[in-house]
Amino acid sequence: MSVEEAKKKAAIQAVDDYVKDKMVVGMGSGSTVVYAAQRLAERVKKENLHVKCVPTSFQSYQLCVEQGLPLTSLDVNPALDVDIDGADEIDAQLNLIKGGGGCHVQEKIVAACAKKLVIIADYRKKAQILGQAWKKGVPVEVIPLGYVPLMKKLEAMGGKPKLRMAVAKAGPVVSDNGNFIIDVDFGEIRDPRSLDHQIKMLPGVVETGLFIDMTERAYIGEENGQVTILDRKIQKR
Repeated sequence: MSVEEAKKKAAIQAVDDYVKDKMVVGMGSGSTVVYAAQRLAERVKKENLHVKCVPTSFQSYQLCVEQGLPLTSLDVNPALDVDIDGADEIDAQLNLIKGGGGCHVQEKIVAACAKKLVIIADYRKKAQILGQAWKKGVPVEVIPLGYVPLMKKLEAMGGKPKLRMAVAKAGPVVSDNGNFIIDVDFGEIRDPRSLDHQIKMLPGVVETGLFIDMTERAYIGEENGQVTILDRKIQKR
């Protein structure tokens, strides 16, 4: 099975399992979520579902418009029933690295407003420990004024920071929020909770791409055509 077929299978099953009539649904960003939006649009037409979608990025907004999905916002609907999103990497505890597409700040805000965060991905995204499969580092969105001193501070923390540069324009990538993104390679991340906290304590950091203890379930499209369902184990502290 191809990667795209694996993504599609995971997305379809997640939408079928979680989305019900009259729900407010967070619509994540990225290539896998395209299939979720398509499936939701199919169900809206076939089953006459009444749903409202909160997009997590301009790309997500466009996707909802293209599929004819009704849109709303956190201003109108600050509490969501479910948020369906992708991930760059998923560890054994369902902690995530997100932000390869530069949307992690809005994605995290929407996810935090949802009763349930459901992740859809293909088999390449699984890892026992964050940093094993995803080699591009932890995305950190920062205020442009502070990016140079922040890169020095992130390096002092043991990371290898790199300002994300645009491909089709000169200069750095600018997020939907008007900020810069620094990708920081920390190698294998044994304690993602602590790392997330340390980074966010740095003045000028807006948000990290580490999603800790937020995911309820992950649907993983496998190479053999099956979909593996992973549920988060609640750990005692």
